[in-house]
Amino acid sequence: MSIKIVSDNRRARHEYFILEKFEAGIVLVGTEVKSIREGKVNLKDGYAMIEGNEVYLYNCHISPYSHGNIYNHDPMRKRKLLLHRREIRKLIKSTAEKGQSIVPLKIYFKQGKAKVEISLAKGKKLYDKREDIKRKTVDRDIQKILKERNK
Repeated sequence: MSIKIVSDNRRARHEYFILEKFEAGIVLVGTEVKSIREGKVNLKDGYAMIEGNEVYLYNCHISPYSHGNIYNHDPMRKRKLLLHRREIRKLIKSTAEKGQSIVPLKIYFKQGKAKVEISLAKGKKLYDKREDIKRKTVDRDIQKILKERNK
């Protein structure tokens, strides 16, 4: 099973606590697939919302295909996500709680099909972000010391 990651949303891991991850298919038009294969995707401001019993991805910018013509797509259109009914029910129940949202983490190709990894996430406060940065720098310093010691 080959997986080729096209775009990763590192900002989401900084801004949110990731509670649970889901893999979803995306309903795309022809030139969007080619543009994704070129890596022209931006998930930075993306989020997903539930409308009725369907999940849609918003603010995910897929640039128009470079060799496209008049049939190119709208880069900021909402895109339907394909999930199982039980996963959608779980997302509906979880997002009803205050402070939880659905955030895209990465877009990748799995067996030739475009997939998006979405997560149920809870926003971090400023002091949580500072704590994460502090922990990362301490871990980096420890790894550096251990690497020097092993030489």
